[in-house]
Amino acid sequence: DVQLQASGGGLVQPGGSLRLSCTASGLHFNAYVMSWVRQAPGKDFEWVSSISRDGDGASYADSVKGRFTISRDNAKNTLYLQMNSLKPEDTAVYYCATVDFWGQGTQVTVSS
Repeated sequence: DVQLQASGGGLVQPGGSLRLSCTASGLHFNAYVMSWVRQAPGKDFEWVSSISRDGDGASYADSVKGRFTISRDNAKNTLYLQMNSLKPEDTAVYYCATVDFWGQGTQVTVSS
């Protein structure tokens, strides 16, 4: 079975940082473009960022550009999202995903 397990969420004050991780199993990790998607309370899913198979290319939503950095370690089957300068509007459940699979999310809450 394919599993994408996100972790690293939590409660952080505005301006703070968090690093999310997503460990994949049951799939050829380096064959997939990987993405982070989030869903804020009462809102639709929002694409956050994607990274190419080899990690050399990345793209970001305008709302997070310059603050978030996506990366991956194909040897460890792990995807990361470094989130800096967090804002209350970043509060959401964050999911890692491929075109075919979604994982369980991790809650990020930005509040003072």
